[in-house]
Amino acid sequence: MRTGLELILDDPKRWLGKQTRVGLVANPTTVDGKLTHAADLMHAQPDINLRLLFGPEHGIRGDAQYMVGVGDTRDPFTGLPEVSLYGETFASLSPAPEQLKQIDVLVFDIQDVGARYYTYAATMALCMRAAGAAGVKVVVLDRPNPIGGLQVEGGGLDPGLENFCGLYPVPQRHAMTVGELALLYKGSFGVECELEVVACEGWRRQAYYDECDLPWVMPSPNMPTLETAIVYPGMCLLEGTNLSEGRGTTRPFELFGAPFIDTRQLANELGRYELPGVWFRPCVIEPAFDKFAGQRCHALQLHVTDRRAFNAYRTGLAVLVAVKALWPDDFAWRTEPYEFRDDVPAMDLLTGKSAVREAIDRGEDLETVLRLACTGTDLYDAGRSAALLYD
Repeated sequence: MRTGLELILDDPKRWLGKQTRVGLVANPTTVDGKLTHAADLMHAQPDINLRLLFGPEHGIRGDAQYMVGVGDTRDPFTGLPEVSLYGETFASLSPAPEQLKQIDVLVFDIQDVGARYYTYAATMALCMRAAGAAGVKVVVLDRPNPIGGLQVEGGGLDPGLENFCGLYPVPQRHAMTVGELALLYKGSFGVECELEVVACEGWRRQAYYDECDLPWVMPSPNMPTLETAIVYPGMCLLEGTNLSEGRGTTRPFELFGAPFIDTRQLANELGRYELPGVWFRPCVIEPAFDKFAGQRCHALQLHVTDRRAFNAYRTGLAVLVAVKALWPDDFAWRTEPYEFRDDVPAMDLLTGKSAVREAIDRGEDLETVLRLACTGTDLYDAGRSAALLYD
């Protein structure tokens, strides 16, 4: 198993040309098999003229929590200018024209987790847009999808609900690598740029990350393990509610709860849905930060017993349906601004459909909610096969 980073370092001139001015979009996952960061490797490589570093949400070295702006600075290890792609406005999410004038090639190398909400793929798409307008080539160094490339879950995105956790109508669990997503964005969603993808060697679509012989580096502060990534395509939905999704605990997204929940009653209700590949264990959490910081919350922990049978998106929706039905006066949708939008509820941005929230509010059953949630993937369905790089 070799990533695009390791392959480009074998022969930089093949992919980047000679004395090409290079910018690198990176975060803590941008490492080789020995955990050396790409910024350090490229800076030390005489055949790579590395000029600028670009940091997405959480920063190049992973210094910031989610939805916390990151400022421009200098990388302390290489001394190179570090440009933030995550500030206080939507415009801050893209490289500026004056920055792109300083480079000829923009290299993107960040580990995704296989879920639409995860903002790194949106950062890549915005980089592709900006680079295309500036005449800068984009090279994507591919990495495996840690939750496999076979199982697709979720639905698309209604017009008007585009946002930083969902720029294009791909499903919540998209079963593609970032390199494949880049090809899909260009081929099906009209993102124009000169694009080249350096594919991994040795990845199989059915393989999860722990089958890839690669070290797990936290892609973000609240993605500590592969198990977190497995539940994330469904349990991230809780960010759009007043339920704690486990931020501020040692098992974010695997733990969830609130002070008003009766955990045994909720576990019994979820048991009626016969959700495949998962058990729910009642427990208590006290988040150190974020929702209910320092408060005792009645909670459940997801224990995934069969990850290939487990359906994260179905499970996340089931939690919302159950909690709304059991505690209609206590459960609430998030009303604060979310991912640079304050004009629609956060839940609509996550699901891509206001109809899902409205159906849950009406008390519709899980199957009805799922039917509404899993529509609108026509462009993804039509273009996916042409974008796939791996058997």
